[in-house]
Amino acid sequence: MDACIPQLPTLLRGRGRRDLAGISKHEGILGEREGYPDYRHESGLRLELKLLYKDPVGAKMKSPPTPREASARLTQKVTLKNVDPKRDVLMVVAYEFRAHDKREELFSPTIVDIGLFPMIDCILARDQRLERAGGRWFGNYETPCVPSKIGRRKLKRGEPLDETSYGRKESEGKDFNEDTNFGKLKRVPYRPLQLFLREHGATYASKGTWPSPWTIP
Repeated sequence: MDACIPQLPTLLRGRGRRDLAGISKHEGILGEREGYPDYRHESGLRLELKLLYKDPVGAKMKSPPTPREASARLTQKVTLKNVDPKRDVLMVVAYEFRAHDKREELFSPTIVDIGLFPMIDCILARDQRLERAGGRWFGNYETPCVPSKIGRRKLKRGEPLDETSYGRKESEGKDFNEDTNFGKLKRVPYRPLQLFLREHGATYASKGTWPSPWTIP
């Protein structure tokens, strides 16, 4: 994908191609190999890239028995601590294997669509979902956690949970465990993003509450 970034306006055949001219690699404000954000745009926008694999049509490949879940995640590295509400955008690139124009026996990954979503709305929807499920952040937006089995039993009994620590495994006996599924795209209940997932055949959330209650019929 890094090699494709300068060529996106040429590679993308559908909507949005004009908006993608002028993208370059961002140095990453977190200073890590997977630092945030991924790219910068000449307009001043900052882009975080997530890929969405779309099952190909007409190719003989093993298909999953259920709708595919997008594996990309909007992880805990992206929080209110480092998101610029005015400049940061989540860029979801949908691609699928398509037959070569001249050699039909060859298939190559082809960009079919790109969705651009305000990052601030995505992380606020993500974090609201965490809280509504009884979860919370530990530290200053460092570790997202959800109630463990022990914690859920306590909640049913009306008992308060211990919020001083968390565990990584149920065997540790903590009331909270680290949320290992945190930030998966279908767990980011921002309606425009979920509509994009549905359009390209991925599993999606059909309802949410950010910024107000919504549903997808």
